[in-house]
Amino acid sequence: MKRFCEFKSFCLVFLMSIMILSSAGCSGSAVKQQNQLEEYPIASNVFTTLQKTVVPGPIPSAKIHLDEVSKYKQYGYGQWTMGGPLLCEKRIDLMGGAYDGASVTKKSKLLNFFTISDIHITDKESPNQLIYLQRLHETLPVGASLYSGIMLYTTHVLDAAVQTINALHKQKPFDFGISLGDTCNNTQQNELRWYIDVLDGKVITPSSGAHLGAGTIDYQKPYKAAGLDKTIPWYQALGNHDHFWIGSIPVDHGLRKDLRQSYITDEVFATGDILKNPALINNHDYYMGVLDGSTPYGNIIDAGPVANFKSPPKVVADPGRRSLLRTEWIKEFFTTSSNPVGHGFNLADASKGFACYSFVPKATLPLKVIVLDDTQREDDGSPDVHGHGFLDTERWNWLKKELAAGDAAGQLMIVAAHVPINVEVTAPNSEMGWWTDPQNAVTLPDLIAELQSHPNLIMWITGHRHVNTVNAFISPDPVNAPEKGFWQVQTSSLRDFPQQFRTFEIYLNSDKTLSIVTTDVDPAVKEGTPAAISRQYAIATEQIIGTWDAVTKLNPTQDPTIKPMPTGSYNAELVKKLSPEMQAKLQNYGTSARR
Repeated sequence: MKRFCEFKSFCLVFLMSIMILSSAGCSGSAVKQQNQLEEYPIASNVFTTLQKTVVPGPIPSAKIHLDEVSKYKQYGYGQWTMGGPLLCEKRIDLMGGAYDGASVTKKSKLLNFFTISDIHITDKESPNQLIYLQRLHETLPVGASLYSGIMLYTTHVLDAAVQTINALHKQKPFDFGISLGDTCNNTQQNELRWYIDVLDGKVITPSSGAHLGAGTIDYQKPYKAAGLDKTIPWYQALGNHDHFWIGSIPVDHGLRKDLRQSYITDEVFATGDILKNPALINNHDYYMGVLDGSTPYGNIIDAGPVANFKSPPKVVADPGRRSLLRTEWIKEFFTTSSNPVGHGFNLADASKGFACYSFVPKATLPLKVIVLDDTQREDDGSPDVHGHGFLDTERWNWLKKELAAGDAAGQLMIVAAHVPINVEVTAPNSEMGWWTDPQNAVTLPDLIAELQSHPNLIMWITGHRHVNTVNAFISPDPVNAPEKGFWQVQTSSLRDFPQQFRTFEIYLNSDKTLSIVTTDVDPAVKEGTPAAISRQYAIATEQIIGTWDAVTKLNPTQDPTIKPMPTGSYNAELVKKLSPEMQAKLQNYGTSARR
């Protein structure tokens, strides 16, 4: 009854608004009403982790459940302080044992760009989520990806990050930015539109269905996003959450045949414990629940064993929740007011769903970015969670062609992809590693060997794991051919702790080596804003569940080049040896490194 009354009230307010606008007789009233929408400014002091770092408070002794959001402040969860600077560690792993680089100076700046990743814009009122599974598996860190209080504020964090990027752009202009995938949480049209519209600086209505609480609850209220500075071109990569249900199951080719319909129905999704066994997806054991937008803390409702309900729980259906095909997802990036139109997909065979392309960010710089879709196929037939790295024959051949063309043209190269390589290889059940199925066109060792055969490849940048790690792929011949090594840099999630993006400044050094200075940045949230509340919830989630800690514990066993991250952040200067040909090509290039 309460939800019906709220819906009725919302409809009445909406109809009254239409009547007011109609009686005005012109569009000016509509513009005025839009301009009166609240904007959420960031803090006036903008800095990177090279100046100050967010430091979570100690874990409180009182144990609470993740969904007891109203108790976070009472028991001290989510507290944080601003700590001192996080130093930039100089890394010479790729340079061989005799190199120390102590007297080397930065000669000229080549490029300055930023990466964002794993924003997971979430329609918290969608009927086909997996919220209840977090309750069933409270001790599993992966459960926080299915439910946490951070889901309430995903668009607001992105808006704060965009404003922080704009402020940094005024200090040191960015040549471009790139988003490394998982823009959506559940491949929904409204989630993707919120994401693009935040970057475009549009009005955001971050609710769906009945729009409960849209006039009273902070995370539900419509607001005006700031938008990315129009002078910064931004590009996009595809993530597994962008085209799989909850990033895990193909919508049309999986075991559950009603998945596509479940997005736009009014009935809350019921399924089995697929964390225990993915084959249980066809069971109707538990209603998965939604978040109640009429409550200040987004209470979980309509969740629990099916046997506890006399009839299926209902929500107000919304066609904007529809799941997008890969081609439809790409097409949305052509409806934008920021640059460039298509955000890279104008350079790809987008009409066929091919999400790979390359671009040259500066016409005067011999460097190209190869944007690679390395997510699994929708029709691969696997019943497993679709989070693995994968290249079919078409994409594998395309990558080899792009790398060879880059060498022939004398271009430095960066590969930008969603799924990292050579991670969690010692964890046999990890969904983050390279897929070992025969359908994969290339094995991980063969992929690495191919990459190391191209001395102009300087870096593989990626997201997916929600961590800020850096690791070195050292040349197979580090003494005689150190230039065959390359770096991998992962960018953390804007949803989960530590909620950061990265900047990259690439320099040519005085000894003809390359330095990549990569720096983590906390969005400059202003106290009392939705983005500031999200930071509190992100830290509380980490304190209760230990998500970040569980992931990073895998690192020491697999790769000694991955360094500790005591606050979840890691800054580094990554030195790379150039081939003799590239040294000659770049020796007279550039502007002052002090720019």
